[in-house]
Amino acid sequence: MPNRLAEETSPYLLQHRNNPVDWYPWGPDALGRAQEEDRPILLSVGYSACHWCHVMERESFEDPETAAYMNEHFVNVKVDREERPDVDAIYMEAVQQISGHGGWPMTVFLDPDGVPFYGGTYFPPDESRGMPSFRMVMEAVVHAFETQRDELRERAPRVRESLSAVSQVEPRDLPGQADLEGAVQRLLAGADRRHGGFGGAPKFPPASSLELLMARGETEEVERTLDGMLTGGIYDQLGGGFARYSVDAIWLVPHFEKMLYDNALLARAYLHGWQLLGHERYRRVCEETLDWMLREMRGPEGGFYSALDADSEGEEGKFYVWTPEEIRHVLGEKAEPLIAFYGVSEQGNFEGKNIIYLAQGPEGSEPEGLEEMRKALLQARAQRVWPGLDDKRLASWNALAIAAFADAGAVLGREDYLDAARTCAEFVLEKLRDEGGNLLRTYKDGRAHLNAYLEDHAFLLEALLVLYESTFEERWFEEAQALADTTIERFGDPERGGFYSTSGDHEELIARRKEVGDHPIPSGNSSAAMGMLRLAALTGERRYEEAGLGVFALFAKPAVQHPDAFAHMLRALDFHLSPTREVALVGDDLGELAGTVRERPLFHLVLAGGPEGTAQPPLLVDRTTVDGQPAAYVCENFTCQLPVTTPEELRALLPTLATRRGE
Repeated sequence: MPNRLAEETSPYLLQHRNNPVDWYPWGPDALGRAQEEDRPILLSVGYSACHWCHVMERESFEDPETAAYMNEHFVNVKVDREERPDVDAIYMEAVQQISGHGGWPMTVFLDPDGVPFYGGTYFPPDESRGMPSFRMVMEAVVHAFETQRDELRERAPRVRESLSAVSQVEPRDLPGQADLEGAVQRLLAGADRRHGGFGGAPKFPPASSLELLMARGETEEVERTLDGMLTGGIYDQLGGGFARYSVDAIWLVPHFEKMLYDNALLARAYLHGWQLLGHERYRRVCEETLDWMLREMRGPEGGFYSALDADSEGEEGKFYVWTPEEIRHVLGEKAEPLIAFYGVSEQGNFEGKNIIYLAQGPEGSEPEGLEEMRKALLQARAQRVWPGLDDKRLASWNALAIAAFADAGAVLGREDYLDAARTCAEFVLEKLRDEGGNLLRTYKDGRAHLNAYLEDHAFLLEALLVLYESTFEERWFEEAQALADTTIERFGDPERGGFYSTSGDHEELIARRKEVGDHPIPSGNSSAAMGMLRLAALTGERRYEEAGLGVFALFAKPAVQHPDAFAHMLRALDFHLSPTREVALVGDDLGELAGTVRERPLFHLVLAGGPEGTAQPPLLVDRTTVDGQPAAYVCENFTCQLPVTTPEELRALLPTLATRRGE
């Protein structure tokens, strides 16, 4: 018989609906039972594309004897970390404090009030791997709960306080340009100057760090990293799109799951790399990644799915790897040049098979007929058993997709990308709403539910502004401003500044936190700061700027000391500290002038456009054409130079990388 997870929408929870474990979803039913029966809670957190989550399910949660022990001694709660980042963040910090490390699957033991007292990540079914078995851990926890209750009760208030500490940080003075430049140099000091990226294995795509470096005019490490990733197996050379991380330092062997958020962020990083460095290979990767998202990750309503699993047929990466014979079977006598081009060998580079990569580097010569051969291999691969698809649509990750498609659509002249961005924005704004009009977190099978978090609001604010700047359609600006007002009202901290991760009307957890840290995706606070500051530049309204600066007052000091963990916040700080241009385009045909502005990423620039008489955003108010010709007004702090009408005149007024850095 299915357990209580059968009624959920999360694909991860639904994967566990037939376990013999008496799982509850997180909620009042589980917590109420724990309190009523005075039982500890066994909280298991993971996500659908998590390889070791699947392993632990097969080894333990599908085992009748293990499940019986769990059901006898615990109230068992299963959480999808992607649907419930609030729950995940609280207990992940607890596990890191307890064990010194974190990850998924995460197993945490809580008292009946939800306060954690022990936890870890993956636990094997036996002791053969040098770790305590899952059964041993559970038995020790039951013994501690039964014999050390007074001690656990005494510790609980301190645990609650420690998990709320980040929300008690007091504001401080803001860093300056010297602090920011020091942060950039610290980031560069950790760069892998041979293979790109930062640090050693495992190596994650550092999209936010690359954007920060590009904004500061530091392109050498950007080029090395973009080339390293597009050359390696972390990039799907046949179908486009990136895996979540590389298990090695050279970007060759990926952990094969493909996440929506990585690909949306990396598509923009490659787009901006192309704008700054001009390498056509970066434009190709941007478009191949977005085309993959349209082909494999887009729902019928225009929203984007969350992830493709690493596993198929119970094996990690099986869908993606090749033998030489398999390639010869598809391509016949044409195969040999492609086999050499993709570094395919008889011995293989991954468990006897081959992860294909660009063996001659990013600028190697392509074999004749490469595109046709790629398509043939892709069609052959499509006949294999596919990895599992997590088809829930998350508001925040869809917002990242909106920004990527809007930005690329405007810069590359791809109307299909702009249409994808519009359709996705309409989906989020219309379908991910509750009866009161508040944003919701997740959507699947026609059902939207769960309160949206700060990251949902902040990512969508940024995305709607990008969509407005890409289309000049007022509705997106108006939605962005309304969303900013809601974010300040429901998530803002009027006493200390910054934003809570959950709204004031969210369910009460053991801590109300302010999440920070921009890896692998920006934090809600970093994104809110960027969105508020860009909105302030378009409107001239001080309250938005104050909301953004409130984030810096709390977190910018640690950000400059740990730039790899706070890169998007530092991007927002760079936007604030650098001279920012406000560009208003006025007229009926703005294509040529807008194209001139979009030759470079809008790192230190906001853009508005519309016919004479347009009232929104305020940057356009009272702007007119010049002798009937479309005109561009370049302003700084709403003080404008005389309007210009030609691309050459406009280009001369726009910031360059050199002037951005104060050189």
